[in-house]
Amino acid sequence: MPVTVFRIGDAAELLGGSADTVRRWVDTGRLPAERDPKGRRLITGANLASFARNLGGDPEDGSDRSSARNRLRGIITAIVKDTVMAKVSMQAGPFRIVALMSREAVDDLHLEVGSVAVAVIKSTAVVVEQGTPAGALVK
Repeated sequence: MPVTVFRIGDAAELLGGSADTVRRWVDTGRLPAERDPKGRRLITGANLASFARNLGGDPEDGSDRSSARNRLRGIITAIVKDTVMAKVSMQAGPFRIVALMSREAVDDLHLEVGSVAVAVIKSTAVVVEQGTPAGALVK
């Protein structure tokens, strides 16, 4: 069975961080990696997935009080309000998220451009496509 492995830069892109941060995690033993014959550090897909689950705070103990499991932390980049509704745009890593909500909700949450927010996504239909990031290797 083939094993997918990732280089440091590809792992950083998937985790939404920098290559330097991933190198520190590997150097301190938080994220297991092996060296290939050329001395490059490689992270198995299974190890990266486990690390990402822990990094994202995936609660195994049932402590999460909501049925929504998809949370993306980001920064508010734009807010357009009218008398009743508002369009809130945010950037969560490489992902742009746009939410339509009541103006009252925006005001009650004190959302403004530059503030940190969490997009909580609950959907009845989620499409997952098979894909290999550029640079991913299969052993």
